[in-house]
Amino acid sequence: MRIGFTYDLRDDYLRQGYTEEEAAEFDDAVTIDAIEAALTSLGHVVDRIGGIKRLTARLASGDRWDLVFNYAEGAFGLAREAQVPALLDAFQIPCTFSDGVVFALTLHKGLTKHVVRDLGLPTPDFAVVSRVADVELVRLPYPLFVKPVASGSSVGISAASYVADAGALASTCGRLIEKFRQPALVETFLPGRELTIGMTGTGPRARVLGVMEVVFTPDAEAHGYSFANKKLVKARYQIVDDAAAVEAADMALKAWTGLGCRDAGRVDCRCDADGRPQFLEVNPLAGLHPLLGDLVILAGMVGVPYQALISSIVTSACERVPAKIQGH
Repeated sequence: MRIGFTYDLRDDYLRQGYTEEEAAEFDDAVTIDAIEAALTSLGHVVDRIGGIKRLTARLASGDRWDLVFNYAEGAFGLAREAQVPALLDAFQIPCTFSDGVVFALTLHKGLTKHVVRDLGLPTPDFAVVSRVADVELVRLPYPLFVKPVASGSSVGISAASYVADAGALASTCGRLIEKFRQPALVETFLPGRELTIGMTGTGPRARVLGVMEVVFTPDAEAHGYSFANKKLVKARYQIVDDAAAVEAADMALKAWTGLGCRDAGRVDCRCDADGRPQFLEVNPLAGLHPLLGDLVILAGMVGVPYQALISSIVTSACERVPAKIQGH
């Protein structure tokens, strides 16, 4: 097939003056090259497009593709991840990963948790703070954990995310709201193990790839998978299959299918004081760095090499490609 390739390149944003943290969700050239190489090795012709503005120009000029490998994060707005798939929908061009509805929902962690809770799945109690004054309305027991409501790659998570009193809550929420120009998500803090569940497939064909525990090194920032811990690789990873992992895998599959996620991604959980996993968030556009991406690391640890992972994503997406295109 002729596959278009949409993405946001980190270096482009750094040249525009973005900080490392502000550009953390975008991808480096190593990842983009690795994805293209994998697609080419599978026999596809890859056409690099770039971000939504370049995609818009290409579509306006009449360019079309059999499938778009959509890896664009988007830069602006709470629905930024939904922009490319929504635009492709308008031109009836199928793409990998979730559709615009799912991306718009899942990027907002608060809205996602409402749906997950309605699915009957455990998730820590929470509040969304849009203004510092809203802190007075939070009725959750301390300690709490605070992060931006719509950021990925651990952006905005630091040692200050763990708050033990109202003063710290107001301070942390105020800083996050001002710096990231979005509400803050406040959750009951879970003191247990950090688990991430790799997912592949769509709907009835969705399956759990494996459950990986993130174990922090002694010198890591305490209480969570912070931006510093991720950037400085202050963690090691291990595949787990104990009772908590089995429970987490079942919950992840229900969340993945209940939210309508497609092709591949991750569900992140953390265990409570009793060792029971609870849903934190879903990442339907998980990192695919060939060495550092959590989904890639997990896949490799369960015997799925990089090319096979990319192949499974395209195979899943091809269920939405007309048969006449696949066969031409």
